[in-house]
Amino acid sequence: MFTFLLVVQFIIAALLVGVILVQKSEGGGLTSGGSPAGLMSARGAADFLTRMTAILATAFILMSIVLAFLAATRHSTKIDAGLQKAPAAVAPLAVPSAPASTGNDTAPTGNSAVPFSQ
Repeated sequence: MFTFLLVVQFIIAALLVGVILVQKSEGGGLTSGGSPAGLMSARGAADFLTRMTAILATAFILMSIVLAFLAATRHSTKIDAGLQKAPAAVAPLAVPSAPASTGNDTAPTGNSAVPFSQ
């Protein structure tokens, strides 16, 4: 259903762009001659294109709201297996043993036989 409505949204958007591009910037729209009376007169074409623009724009906005609502409430139960990683087998780290104590637990502080000189 969502994909179908998305295709309908695309068609509405394409029609809206087409109707807007056909109109003249002065508001004339399709005024390349023709009979002075009827739908395709300058006034009739402008009224038709203005009406179509309003209808398509309203349909576009309503369809956008419906699609946003459907996208927000759509719950996917499908799990993408490509993103899952198998848990790696982790071997426990070997703890190094402490060195054997020699009875002298004090650390050497350096050469204490040499006096400090400046």
